[in-house]
Amino acid sequence: MDQSHASSPLAGAVHDLATEVVLALRSGDHLATVCGAAGIDEENRTGIAAVRVIGADLLLPSVLHGHHPHPGDIAVLHRAVREFPPRPDASDATAWSHWGMMSALGRTAPATTPGQPPVAANGEPDAAWLEGAPWQAFTHQLSVLAPLAVPAASSAVHRAAAHRVVDLSRGFVRAVRRRNWLQAAGAGRWLAALDGRPDSLGLDRGLDFVELMGGPDPRVALHVRAARLMAEGRAR
Repeated sequence: MDQSHASSPLAGAVHDLATEVVLALRSGDHLATVCGAAGIDEENRTGIAAVRVIGADLLLPSVLHGHHPHPGDIAVLHRAVREFPPRPDASDATAWSHWGMMSALGRTAPATTPGQPPVAANGEPDAAWLEGAPWQAFTHQLSVLAPLAVPAASSAVHRAAAHRVVDLSRGFVRAVRRRNWLQAAGAGRWLAALDGRPDSLGLDRGLDFVELMGGPDPRVALHVRAARLMAEGRAR
């Protein structure tokens, strides 16, 4: 692993895991295990914490390529859900991220996974806080919740995003100008999943630029690749 990404064991694990997700998105290999390739199993607590950071995107390759996720990845995501539940004072974004992991398991994991209890993402967290947020804060929060931007996954966050596409477009441009590549990539991913963005935005070229400039962070590449795959799917 590049030492520039190893400021802490967790940061290094997140970097490696995001890199493997990107590789799986590019290859479409339904036999690949993302966690296994990153050296993470159910007993690796640092790895489990990294999965909690990546969230529902651990299963993104299976979602976008239309195949069952690897059983090892399902098991690790189950463990992350159990080990890192949101605390009573957790932020709204944390509660939604946890809901997103549970929702991803419910949608993509086989109904009966050996050794794992069934998962159902019942009771969405509150999303009223998004409706009145200034467009700058709205873009920030949507970028944090970019793992929820997947096809055929309706939620209150999706509906809030769909109602504020122009605000999100403004936020994407602002993030690019401020060189906040991760936020720009997350906002761009949402925009690729939504209708109604301004034609003048130039999202495709904007994402190319974000990917180029945000190259050292594989989370940027993850969101950009997800955006492209969703755009391709919508164009078919």
